[in-house]
Amino acid sequence: HFSQASVFSLFDPDRAKVISSGGRIRTVDEFTNSLNQALQSHSANEGDGLRILTETITSPTLVAQIRSFLDTYPRAIWHSYDPTGNDFGLAGTRSAFGRFAQPVYRVDQADVILSLDSDFLYRQPGSVRYAHDFGARRKPLAGEAEMNRLYMVESSPTVTGGCADYRIVMRANQVDRFARALAQRLGIDAGNLGEGQVPGEEWIERIAADLDQSRGRCLIIAGANQPPSVHVLAHAMNEALGNVGNTLYYIDPVDGNPGFQTLSLAALTQDLNEGLVSSLIIIGGDPIFTAPADLAFREALEQTEYSVYLGLYENQTAAACQWHIPAKHYLEMWSDLRAFDGTASFVQPLIEPLYSGMSAHELLAIMNQSDITDGYEIVRSFWQRTWGLEGEAFESTWRDVLREGIIPDSASQPVELTVSEDFSSALDAPAEPQGDEVLELVFAPDPSIWDGRYANNAWLQELPKPITSLTWDNAALISPSLAERVGLSEEELIEIIYQDRSLTIPVLILPGQADNTILLHFGYGSSRGGTVLDGTGFNVYTIRTASNPWIAVGAQIRRTGGSYSLARTQGHHFMEGRDLVRSGNLAAFQENPEMFGEGGVEGVLEEEPPPSLYQEYSYDEGPAWGMSINLSACNGCNACVMACSAENNVPVVGKPEVENSREMHWLRIDSYFEGDLDNPEFSFQPVLCMHCEKAPCEPVCPTAATVHSTDGLNEMVYSRCVGTRYCSNNCPYKVRRFNFYQYSEFEIPLALAHNPEVTVRDRGVMEKCTYCVQRIQAAKINARVEGRAIEDGEVKTACQQACPTQAIVFGNINDPNSEVRRMKDQPHNYGLLTELGTQPRTSYLAKVRNREA
Repeated sequence: HFSQASVFSLFDPDRAKVISSGGRIRTVDEFTNSLNQALQSHSANEGDGLRILTETITSPTLVAQIRSFLDTYPRAIWHSYDPTGNDFGLAGTRSAFGRFAQPVYRVDQADVILSLDSDFLYRQPGSVRYAHDFGARRKPLAGEAEMNRLYMVESSPTVTGGCADYRIVMRANQVDRFARALAQRLGIDAGNLGEGQVPGEEWIERIAADLDQSRGRCLIIAGANQPPSVHVLAHAMNEALGNVGNTLYYIDPVDGNPGFQTLSLAALTQDLNEGLVSSLIIIGGDPIFTAPADLAFREALEQTEYSVYLGLYENQTAAACQWHIPAKHYLEMWSDLRAFDGTASFVQPLIEPLYSGMSAHELLAIMNQSDITDGYEIVRSFWQRTWGLEGEAFESTWRDVLREGIIPDSASQPVELTVSEDFSSALDAPAEPQGDEVLELVFAPDPSIWDGRYANNAWLQELPKPITSLTWDNAALISPSLAERVGLSEEELIEIIYQDRSLTIPVLILPGQADNTILLHFGYGSSRGGTVLDGTGFNVYTIRTASNPWIAVGAQIRRTGGSYSLARTQGHHFMEGRDLVRSGNLAAFQENPEMFGEGGVEGVLEEEPPPSLYQEYSYDEGPAWGMSINLSACNGCNACVMACSAENNVPVVGKPEVENSREMHWLRIDSYFEGDLDNPEFSFQPVLCMHCEKAPCEPVCPTAATVHSTDGLNEMVYSRCVGTRYCSNNCPYKVRRFNFYQYSEFEIPLALAHNPEVTVRDRGVMEKCTYCVQRIQAAKINARVEGRAIEDGEVKTACQQACPTQAIVFGNINDPNSEVRRMKDQPHNYGLLTELGTQPRTSYLAKVRNREA
């Protein structure tokens, strides 16, 4: 969803537009002269006192440029810092193998997966690919027994945890002891297990037996927030189980500057405080905002004589530096990058730069005093040298690669690694069990705005977060047990105190949260960077330290007596109390495929549709469009919601209107909890317009603004709508949205983010999902021009196209050979509220879990 929403960032009017220094607008020549003078002062001492600070960089061209710069100034130092960096993962590989490495997972090859606090389907590099491969093994059909199994050990509900067949809840700092006990059971010397009973001990035997039976076909993944010892144990267990080379392999890190980023930033801060840094070039990020609180990076930065910042926004770091250079958006520039597995691809601009910005390549070209200063030529010349081609041979290869988008055979080659025999001796002592009075803080990037880089993106601010459905804010997520014990209520403001630092933040009570664990999402609370982020959320970075960046034990909470309103969407469209989400076990499903009670194209409870006074429609001469959503594959990631909003010009309404239940998303993800509050089962259900065959909205519209099309769509004619809202009142699925105010933007540049193929709606008009009718019409025209019928799969809705697990299937249900018809003929196909006789065109495949019979 970050990629989909980046279109909004491209046209964000709050982007930095001009080069500035000392509060004045400057020219490129003025900046170039200033930079050259600063670099000239370092020529005699080979760059002593010269520093570069970047985020994680995987661009081969940019890495080569920085290396070239360091060759010219050999005493200069390149620092990297990213608040979501993989320091613990790198430390784990170094302890296990004696060198840095990066695991790449083949999730589709694993029959059994154990996640040790890793949200690998949503949060870590490669998550889109991993979600795709995982989802491919989560679509059981009648008569097919093939399905993977996922065990999830975690402290707080995640997207991955919601997909788990078995979810084991424990405090984050106790996952280490669990991993040690499991390793011991698998015959691996895991060192000291710590005092007292191992948390989750009752699961050890079952998981070990399952892994043992799936040797070479199982996978253990450690979370980025877990200490290095958990990563080491995961490597050791994967090796002992024969998984290396089958369900995972290792490569050299794709990061161009691999290392411990928090230590790197700490070293830079120390050098700044000691007056050892005279010139600092910062490329990207917002380190003053995101740096650990105990480093006091803002005060350290003031000690340098010369500072330059290249960034999209006039944020806190831009304000603290002497020069601010507006960065080009990635959709405006040429570049390249490596994916999680090392595969290289080109970043190609979709638009001329809107403002007078620079790319990092162009800034480094100035620093290197290169004759080539254009971004396109910089990237092109690098790959010409890399390929060693000249003339037409290079031109032909260049054109082919640009057309394909990725560079063939560029993925990193696997490296042969073996876990050290005495690895256990290097493991740190495990965390000791803590009493009920000791609280644990767990830090995580926000699901919507990440580490804060998307905080000024209104599309993402209003996107309901997975599981919590929270918008426009962050909160302290606590368990129902902790709330009851301390006497806390939802939306109550509390003060969290940790190491003489404090944070005031509202409470959100979340089922499935580990007791005595408080989850804090960082990224909110910046004081600069745009009008959208102003006043949103709470700055968790103020209590996040370099020594405990992910898990902090020993926090205290204090009630303040205040409250703060949170805008959540889960309760805005109640349909509860009915048979909405159906789930069952794989063994039972294979034994009785009819267990979910429905099936067939109609998706109704009876074999025949109930009697109706509604008009009957015939589709003998054309397609009848329909959709199937597989709940077993859906992980609630929100990619479909954001894709729908970007495709269909869905407007942003702001927090006050969300609190009034007036959010405009055409598609929503409903989250359901079932069972024990301490560890319930999770289910995600995308809900959009059902395009009912007997649509209750159609007959009540006095102006015929909502009508039935010849191919079965429930259409909106915006020019006829006078805003009676009768259709919304009569819709049992609560999927219609009304423009109470003029929500849509018509001002430049935000209006440029609109899809020109979709009408932008005005105040007083009802709107809803159209099955992306503009895409259907485009396919019809192409087929008519070519004198053929529309092929199955030719029309893909935006939500279907964006879904990483391919849980959504769309097509012609009149075609007996179409994929959507095949899904609707499955015995576990069912429709929502079909007892009302609506005959929805959107139906669901019941959620199936792979548990022991």
